[in-house]
Amino acid sequence: MTHTMQTAPEPAAAPATGGDAAPLEHRAAGCLVGAAVGDALGGPVEGWTPDQIAARHGGRVTGIVGPFHEDWRTARPIAPYHKGDGHVTDDTLMTHALVRVYEKVRDHLDAFDIADHLVPDLIGTPRWIPELEDEALPLQRIFLAEKWIVARLHYGHIDPREAGVGNIVNCGAAMYMAPVGIVNAGHPDRAYAEALDIAGAHQSSYGREAAGVFAAAVAAAFAPDATVASVIGHALRLAKDGTRAAIEAVCEAATLYTGYESALVPLRAAVAPFDTVGPDYRNPSLGARRPSRLHAIEELPIALGMLLACEGDFRRTVLGSVNYGRDCDSIATMSGAIAGALHGVAAVPAEWATEVARASRLDLHAPAAALATVTREIFARDRARRRAHERTFAALTEG
Repeated sequence: MTHTMQTAPEPAAAPATGGDAAPLEHRAAGCLVGAAVGDALGGPVEGWTPDQIAARHGGRVTGIVGPFHEDWRTARPIAPYHKGDGHVTDDTLMTHALVRVYEKVRDHLDAFDIADHLVPDLIGTPRWIPELEDEALPLQRIFLAEKWIVARLHYGHIDPREAGVGNIVNCGAAMYMAPVGIVNAGHPDRAYAEALDIAGAHQSSYGREAAGVFAAAVAAAFAPDATVASVIGHALRLAKDGTRAAIEAVCEAATLYTGYESALVPLRAAVAPFDTVGPDYRNPSLGARRPSRLHAIEELPIALGMLLACEGDFRRTVLGSVNYGRDCDSIATMSGAIAGALHGVAAVPAEWATEVARASRLDLHAPAAALATVTREIFARDRARRRAHERTFAALTEG
């Protein structure tokens, strides 16, 4: 691999949200910066158990750590990615790509926008990939379940609304849906519907459902009076089938614990009946990742359970998600996004955010600032459309 680290863009020196920024901007920054921080902290221990993580690091992970294997270039099964040392993974790369789609369209998105804008972004513009320590097309980093988007939409010319059918069912679509929650801040029902539409190009079954519920949870976290309980309440109200049952089971277990240490094993036990991957994360069971109305992805219920057990505190919630292991970068991405949206960017530890931005060579604040601007524009369009509909309906009913 040829390394050209000197060509990568440097992150902005100062955050885009100053002290005079409105709550929308602060919470949008908290959401996206929080998601990236969770992703980076979880990356190096992804796939391992809590006991394996503790053995490797001499106890629980309490911040940014290096790769699980020092010989990360050749270690399996994660080679050749440099996970750790503050590097974000594909969760953040996909999240930022979706933000760029919103910047282009500047309105609500649907599955066709994924085909028209996200796919060209993934295959047409080289970007800095922290785990590769090089510039590359995002397509060369994203997981096979995300490469499916390109295969189906670019090469297969499948109807975008149906392209997700046939893909493995995993958290791939849910992990980058935080921007949908921001665009629909305070309106979880609209976030749920929009995310389901977008995710149709990528996922089906409970993978698509999780995308809708995660976006709704983020949107609910933006309400001025939002609490952990209200966020989970909206998630349960909107979730269907196994996704709802899994969230309910995990959150019920989480209420019995304060803090993540004692909750690690019970939360895994609570989600296990709904998880198709099975007990050995690196050797999925035969029925893993197949469509089902009875099952759920593991990541979203655990993220919500950690949020509840840790009372919404950003640091503890993210660390609980990280030390849970398994797909912990995606779990911490989701829990970090929700906790950040609840409390704003000030809740994200500055030492983590600064180091992740430096190590990943990314401006973590710029996407949030851009999306907040787009969110204001979309709200103005929504209001104009709503008022036009009111006038039309009034003409139909008056007389």
